[in-house]
Amino acid sequence: MLRILLIALGCVVVAVAGLLVYAATMPDTFRVARSIAVNAPPETIFPLIEDYRRWPAWSPYEDKDPQMKRSFSAVTAGPGATYAWDGDSNVGAGNMTTIETIPARKVAIRLTMVKPISASNTVTFDLAPQQQGTSVTWAMSGSVPYVAKIMHVFFDVDKMVGGDMETGLARLKAAAENGAV
Repeated sequence: MLRILLIALGCVVVAVAGLLVYAATMPDTFRVARSIAVNAPPETIFPLIEDYRRWPAWSPYEDKDPQMKRSFSAVTAGPGATYAWDGDSNVGAGNMTTIETIPARKVAIRLTMVKPISASNTVTFDLAPQQQGTSVTWAMSGSVPYVAKIMHVFFDVDKMVGGDMETGLARLKAAAENGAV
């Protein structure tokens, strides 16, 4: 009986060690991105992204928690603009600060999550004029500390965030093409 218990314990130790070694080989950074073609010029799309007060027209996170508390800085568009939220487990809590804008071309944001886990990532929206409108790419990237690497063994960030990006981009497309204010 003791021998079986020791063998089982040994197997668990080997499995955990294998998991830890595997996690250590994972990349130190991640990037999730999705793109969509929008039948509108960049000048129509850009204000929907740049101004946090316009996000309810398209952001996939705005509907996930109707009771979510939101707060905005005095300036809601352009570098330095901030938006903070505190919601249920569907949206968590955190804030965004615009760190760069290039009119009708790019918005870069520092995303800081407080809950359910603490994380700081960079979010970018790139707008590229096309013959029939604009290609919009929404991307999120950041570092992956060792503890997060262990989590990434079990949870695919691309699947977790990518679906929300696809929903948001589809809503952004509809808002831009239908002239949302």
